[in-house]
Amino acid sequence: MTDSPYRTILRMRAREGCEAAFESAWRTAAEEISRIPGNLRQELIRDAEDPRTFLITSDWSDPHALDAFGRSAVRDRLTAALRDLRESAERTTCQVLHTVEGHGPRIRVVVTVNVPEGQEQAYERAYLKVAERMRGTPGHVREELLREPGTGTYHLFAEWEDEASFNAWADDQSHMDQTAPLLPYLLESFKRSTYHIVARPEDHLPPLDPQRPQQKLPEQKLPEQQKAPAAPVPQVVEGSTVDSSTDVLVVGAGPAGLTAAIELARRGIACRIIDKRPDAAGTADKAIGVQCRTMEIWENIGVAREAMDAGIWLHGQTVYVNGQKTHQVDWDLPDLPYAHVGLPQYETERILTNCLAGHGVSVERGIELQAFTQDADGVTARVLRADGGSETVRARYLVGCDGAHSVVRQSLGLTFEGGMGMFPQLFMLGDVDLDWSMPEGHLLRFIQVEDEEMKGMLVCVPLRGRGRYRVATLAPPRLQAEIGSGPIPPGFSQEYEPPSLADIQAVLDQLAPAGTTASNLRWSSIFRIKHGIVDRYRVGRVFVAGDAAHLHPPAGGQGMNTGIQDAWNLGWKLAFAVRGVAAPGLLDSYEAERRPAGKAIVDRAVRVAFTDEMDMDDERAQFLLEMQMTLTYAGSPLVGSSGDLFDGGPMPGDRAPDVHELRRFGVGHPVRLFDLTRGTAHTLLAYADSSTAEDEFIGFEKLAEKVRGFVSIYVVASPDAAVPPALDLPVLRDASGGFRSAYGLRGTGAYLIRPDGHVGFRCSPVSASALDEHLAQIFV
Repeated sequence: MTDSPYRTILRMRAREGCEAAFESAWRTAAEEISRIPGNLRQELIRDAEDPRTFLITSDWSDPHALDAFGRSAVRDRLTAALRDLRESAERTTCQVLHTVEGHGPRIRVVVTVNVPEGQEQAYERAYLKVAERMRGTPGHVREELLREPGTGTYHLFAEWEDEASFNAWADDQSHMDQTAPLLPYLLESFKRSTYHIVARPEDHLPPLDPQRPQQKLPEQKLPEQQKAPAAPVPQVVEGSTVDSSTDVLVVGAGPAGLTAAIELARRGIACRIIDKRPDAAGTADKAIGVQCRTMEIWENIGVAREAMDAGIWLHGQTVYVNGQKTHQVDWDLPDLPYAHVGLPQYETERILTNCLAGHGVSVERGIELQAFTQDADGVTARVLRADGGSETVRARYLVGCDGAHSVVRQSLGLTFEGGMGMFPQLFMLGDVDLDWSMPEGHLLRFIQVEDEEMKGMLVCVPLRGRGRYRVATLAPPRLQAEIGSGPIPPGFSQEYEPPSLADIQAVLDQLAPAGTTASNLRWSSIFRIKHGIVDRYRVGRVFVAGDAAHLHPPAGGQGMNTGIQDAWNLGWKLAFAVRGVAAPGLLDSYEAERRPAGKAIVDRAVRVAFTDEMDMDDERAQFLLEMQMTLTYAGSPLVGSSGDLFDGGPMPGDRAPDVHELRRFGVGHPVRLFDLTRGTAHTLLAYADSSTAEDEFIGFEKLAEKVRGFVSIYVVASPDAAVPPALDLPVLRDASGGFRSAYGLRGTGAYLIRPDGHVGFRCSPVSASALDEHLAQIFV
């Protein structure tokens, strides 16, 4: 038996008009052939000059496998399926002797960095250190650093033998060690472009003298940014029998997927949610921070109390740099509806899973998405069950919440903008008890910096239980040596011997206050930090959310909370689309709103990952930003306004703030504004004061008639407003003026609050025509 594969080449010419049927028949047969032992790959090629002529190639591990196929029923079915669709056929079988990988032209990689004022010399020293480390890198030819005179803008010109060499270097995690000195500057401002070198006069001259000043070379930019090819995913067989159908198929039962399914289920939309994990998570090895905005979302869907009962309040953050406390931030802000909660992700998933079950939908575990196709009417997906069987599911839409290794993302060919980044450091996690005198309920960060490089970092996040913490720090030298700079699976890994209690104690001895001791190691693991955001959030009827769309450094639990907000934004829009009441551009607004928000969050998380996290002078403003309370969709095509009679208040796209002390007749206690906006509908809040005339109240009633069934409408009236007794609308009194103040109203006006709690539209004075125009962007 030989190690060289055997290749069969079948040349066929399809009958005129049968080209599409020929391709379809081949796909059907190829899917069956792919399961035959010994089949390596198959390919269908069309002649560029004669569209009716096809080449079918198939590679086999050895001649015995090929012979077995030649006698199989699958081969007979292929022959029969193609017999009536072809005019002629010729077959050749060859042994593959040698394979030479193709190499493209030399490339020029141009990196532009904006260095903060005063740090230019430090950057240049860091660059020289990196340049020395790059010596001898395979495929690396030369490079030079240029600076725009009088500015902090630098351009790095790097030449490589070909794209393959550059991609091999970029994919090898060792390059992160080479470029680590530049990391702080690349996190601040980084732009990279790739060019093909198509012509250069000195190509015919002797080799360049390294001492000779280099000439500016002619360059030609590629038509589009170079992208790594998506991993090949087998396609669903066209014409395969559909075993089941649903409105929406959600892939992945993490926090984002569960939120998406809940939002659909509580609106009565049929959905299925599948997850390849056979069992629910039971270890606190992922996100543990639930932000204030997420708690507001959970209040809306009815799980906030359960989360509070299972979690622990995080009161603030204390940071030490080289043993000195740089700041201590208090997170207890009484004007916010909720504080920051520490809750292990497995508890988050348990709570959301139970909530979903309350709406009649259960997570289907041990079921893995293998492939899917889509057409104008829906998506056809093939899934593999735990028992080894397969099922074909037909859905109107598919939502990929399947994490860092997303099959949905790969199948759509989505790529990470600028490439997926990875920090060079190897980290370890541990769940331990700490004996020390640090403030309770505070997230603790200890950073050690030498020669402008981070040499040590320790993060301790409190968990429920006396003295219990999640600790994250650099992995010990023995694991660094064992794993080196090679890749490990994204996220968290147990493929290597886990860190020991002694490993964690060694870091505590180095960075934590003297006398700190660790005990009761419950579990530990290692991980690398990946980061990036995909170029698109939607392709046709398929969407991505959560880690399938963006990867974050674990700073403040941004990844999980951002993924939940992705699903929160998408859910109500998808429900409208399924019901057939969505305006044509409604689903497009998901990417228009969530991708800019996701990019801003990823960029900032990367920027502050290895700092003391105080990059703003206003601690309150920074906390609200980190908690995503000030996140806005301003500029979205789905938000708007009319009139300018406002004194501040939330702008279109902003989060709608809560208001207390509203009074409603017949209710013996104050009413919150969130009591009105909670639920699955839009809410229109029409404000009236002493200047509001009776005909304006009649206008409110006419407005209600137009939007009834789509929008819930309430009149919020000042204490001195003369509300007509016969007004056929629910009325609440702004007893303390809190609504008028929070929403910046000077007279009659209205706010339309979306189901996700953001301001969709505002107007003052009230304009029925402007509101009609806005609603036409949402409903048909």
